[in-house]
Amino acid sequence: MDNSFSAADLEFQQEVRDFFKTEYTGDLKARAEAGTDVKGVATQWQRKLFEKGWVAPGWPTELGGTGWSPVQKFIFDTERCEAGAPDVVPFGLKMVAPVIIHFGNDEQKARFLPRILSSEDWWCQGYSEPGSGSDLAALQTKAERDGDDYIVNGAKIWTTYAQYADWIFCLVRTGNFEKRQQGISFVLIDMKTPGITVNPIHSIDNHHSLNEVVFDNVRVPVENLIGAENQGWTYAKALLAHERTSIAEVANSKRNLAEIIELAKSQTNHRGRLIDDPYFQNRLSDIEIELMALEYMDLRVLASMSAGDTPGPEASLLKIKGTEIQQSLQELRMETIGAYSASLQVDAFQNDLHRAGSASRKEYMYGRAATIYGGSNEVQRNVIAKAVLGL
Repeated sequence: MDNSFSAADLEFQQEVRDFFKTEYTGDLKARAEAGTDVKGVATQWQRKLFEKGWVAPGWPTELGGTGWSPVQKFIFDTERCEAGAPDVVPFGLKMVAPVIIHFGNDEQKARFLPRILSSEDWWCQGYSEPGSGSDLAALQTKAERDGDDYIVNGAKIWTTYAQYADWIFCLVRTGNFEKRQQGISFVLIDMKTPGITVNPIHSIDNHHSLNEVVFDNVRVPVENLIGAENQGWTYAKALLAHERTSIAEVANSKRNLAEIIELAKSQTNHRGRLIDDPYFQNRLSDIEIELMALEYMDLRVLASMSAGDTPGPEASLLKIKGTEIQQSLQELRMETIGAYSASLQVDAFQNDLHRAGSASRKEYMYGRAATIYGGSNEVQRNVIAKAVLGL
């Protein structure tokens, strides 16, 4: 693979770099880091990307996509992470939108896609349930036909940002078959519909992003069914492939690695620089080698997707290695900060260290779930064994 940028790529890289420098302002960055106005900050940032025409790189150009090459997508993500800018909230733009684009009818595309593109509508994902998380085919939320409506009863859990969402895309059981994957349908539900209750779940970092969503005789128009009834498992697999590809987060891991290196070589304690420690160097190089291999795999998948293909079992590979690398980096970052926690350095460094440590602890605690959400890594290994090895 030729990993050198062309003149056009370098020109695009500079355009992207200038955009982030100009548009991701200090005020917006400070509000994002504070985390007190999640929806407001994300909506403001996504509308800046929308106005530039850059909010949906994976969409077809006729629907608002960028038409970028895999290299351009790679450049954009790399520069975004270098600037410390957030990615878009994925549930609308990266998850339900591709399903609507590929499996929805023309009326659904006209109704939902423009409002997703402009961030007028926020979405959340209704997949996991109490008692059926990674075993998604065991879901029990029912949708029973009543004239032109479905009556939905059940509950979804670990529903990220449900407290902000205007809509939820849900897997519901519309039929009972011997094979559990059959009888599942993919429906779109307005979160303002009577009978929906959102119960907050506070995670280990005392952060509220997760929720339980309960459906009690919720009426959903049949016109909100995506594709054919009882074929939702097919659409769900396509969505999960896109989700697992993005969960790899190669660009974010590269940025975290660079920050760890800078911290380890720029500060000293009574034992000297951590970057000079052979054990630390060995751990760092192991992660860097795995990250480099993941990056090339990510580029191959991007190239395949740009050619019109849907991610296959390689999405599971990206998810496994990407999340394991993220956790390795989070652990190493905590240890790097810990190495200097007792250092007798100037107050300015201690303050910097405190800020870095606070952010790292939050990232570390939330990151423990990375190998679980999006389909646990154990399940992904089963997917690979079945799809690739035929086991």
